[in-house]
Amino acid sequence: VGLLESFMTATIIDDLTDTKSNKQTEARGQGIANIATGCIGGMAGCAMIGQSIINFKSGGRGRLSTFIAGFLLLIMVVFLSDIISIIPMAALVAVMIMVSISTFNWTSVKELKTLPISTNLVMLSTVFVTVYTHNLAMGVITGVLLASLFFANKISHFMYNETSYNENKTIKTYKFVGQVFFNSADKFYEMIDFKEDIKKVIIDVSKAHFWDISAVYALDKSVIKLRKEGKEVEVIGQNEASKTIIDRFGIHDKPEEIEKVMGGH
Repeated sequence: VGLLESFMTATIIDDLTDTKSNKQTEARGQGIANIATGCIGGMAGCAMIGQSIINFKSGGRGRLSTFIAGFLLLIMVVFLSDIISIIPMAALVAVMIMVSISTFNWTSVKELKTLPISTNLVMLSTVFVTVYTHNLAMGVITGVLLASLFFANKISHFMYNETSYNENKTIKTYKFVGQVFFNSADKFYEMIDFKEDIKKVIIDVSKAHFWDISAVYALDKSVIKLRKEGKEVEVIGQNEASKTIIDRFGIHDKPEEIEKVMGGH
């Protein structure tokens, strides 16, 4: 959650200052600092959007502004805690409310009508869970999970195949295009006609990419069933990444593994 907030903060500040920050350096520095802080009983921290925008609007542009903010906070906590405790909580709440109002992107409310439903659901769910649980981590996890599911669903729709025959229609070629993974593996299997009366089937995956074991399993199941139907099968066009995962987990080109699965000895 801290890394995500730091990255979001960096992106916003980069846009405001028309500069480019090094996200890897930020993540590395934050990680080292939080580990060190944890070892001495401190609380982990991260870049914060509200404070960063206030700093920018107040004229802060360089590292010195960040250092002074941290240094003064340290002085107040260590040496002036008795004085700080006198400040009414209501006053601090009022300050945070004004920070929220000034940093909130009000145009996002208008954009709810034009943005995709999935995007709106991710945003609203994140806000609702965060407010309901008072836990930003839960809200972020909810948003990330929903975004991942919606993304997987969208990507699965982009997979299709183009079929072609040789001159005497004894060889059929399935040319798959798209991403083959857990959400599109069944679709891959269902695209193949196992009962068609042909001698040979060529499965061309030069325009496809296999991402996980579910994809490899769909290929194995397709090849083995086609061979059961008496057809010769050839798989061509595997890219380097797909070939690696297919060679490691696939069994369609390993007779001894097929025998184990089929109950042979």
